[in-house]
Amino acid sequence: MEPWDLLASDSVQDFVEQALSKKMDALQVSTALNKAGYSNEDRAAIMDYMALVPKFREKFCSGKNNGTARGVFLLCDKLALEQSTAQDIGHWKAALWPSEGSVNDLCCGMGGDSFFLPAGLKVTGVDLDENRLAMYRHNLKAFGKDASTKCADVRDVARENDIKMPASAGMTKTDYFTIDPARRAIEGENQRDLRNLTPTLEEVVEISRHYKGGMAKLPPGYPPAEIPDNTEILYLGGHGDCRECLVLFGALAKNPDTVRAVIVDKNGDTVAEWSRKRDRSLETLDDDLQEKLDRNDSLEGKDRTYRTATSRSDLPLGEIGKYIAEPAPVLIRSHLFNAAATAHDPGAHLISEGIAYVTSEKPLPAPGFASYEVLAHTEIATSAVRSMLKEHDIGKITLKLRGVKLDPDAETKRLKPKGKNSAILFYTRFRGEKIAILTRRCPPEPALSWPNGRA
Repeated sequence: MEPWDLLASDSVQDFVEQALSKKMDALQVSTALNKAGYSNEDRAAIMDYMALVPKFREKFCSGKNNGTARGVFLLCDKLALEQSTAQDIGHWKAALWPSEGSVNDLCCGMGGDSFFLPAGLKVTGVDLDENRLAMYRHNLKAFGKDASTKCADVRDVARENDIKMPASAGMTKTDYFTIDPARRAIEGENQRDLRNLTPTLEEVVEISRHYKGGMAKLPPGYPPAEIPDNTEILYLGGHGDCRECLVLFGALAKNPDTVRAVIVDKNGDTVAEWSRKRDRSLETLDDDLQEKLDRNDSLEGKDRTYRTATSRSDLPLGEIGKYIAEPAPVLIRSHLFNAAATAHDPGAHLISEGIAYVTSEKPLPAPGFASYEVLAHTEIATSAVRSMLKEHDIGKITLKLRGVKLDPDAETKRLKPKGKNSAILFYTRFRGEKIAILTRRCPPEPALSWPNGRA
């Protein structure tokens, strides 16, 4: 029996459901499977799969799908699950598609990009991995969708799409494509070089020429200067993350040469949205700034700095104001936080180049920003920080790091705060030098409209 046939069988799925409902531990599960006559190999496969069931139900089957797909059994492995588009982003992206037509889901994997397509679209999953295609067929059926599959190189499929066949031959041109290029060579390991995609962005652009329109899902940090003109670039995520850079081609690019940032709620509805016309002069790094950003990377890791910055698109530098704010990740990645900040406080500025903390004289509005009132600041030295905490009677701190590399738990223990109040302590940089900024969280400011977008 093939592994996917085993996991899709009624007997295994009934067992998994019972084991999860009874909250059986690993030993109990292994013992029960042994008594049921499963081999060591099958027991291992079932137990690995059991660990994924709560995760894929949370990722695809809650929110809008709760009650209709909550008990669904999908087929996947860890890597396929990690790479798939979650339901909130999937539901939001569904509105970008027309209600009718045909779509090739290229590099389809387990099917995450097809789960929430409009019902009127005819979809075909394309992949080189037969195991992934088996997952795709099972999963689309679990979501009540009728989809076909094709085991082929997506580049060949795109080229073949231009071969006009008579309808009587049973072959017609596919209208649209969606593609999520592979970007992890080893399970659980992100590619360090974001441009190391399969297929490459250059190949995706070539693929786009064979369809009426389509979309490509890129890593959020993909260099925007490499994305071609006449496309629409969207940065999508929740309140606390930016999960993808979505590039729209052809008929799906309703606003070509526009950059948008969108915060989506758990149901896939728009919470906030910002946009600007694309300006390629803001996408080129000069050598001096690149050196500074590389220095920030070495200090705190690539995830915490924004490498698509330029001196022209950054806010100016200035003193520490009354408030300090963290822009939402989609604003950082899209580089829209500057316009969003100055729309509400024209004097908003950075305190250190290449670090996305914005300071201002009034709180900046949620959900684009999390704002904090500045109470005091000092150099990062244990005695100085302790004195600052003591002066403000701080006994509980939440430590936020950007531009400074250390262990937050070890630092909190070293500071030994004693007092009645709580505070947020920023360890960051002021004009390149380390600084500790003591703050308290502001109540969320109401979202206000701003030019070229809504927030």
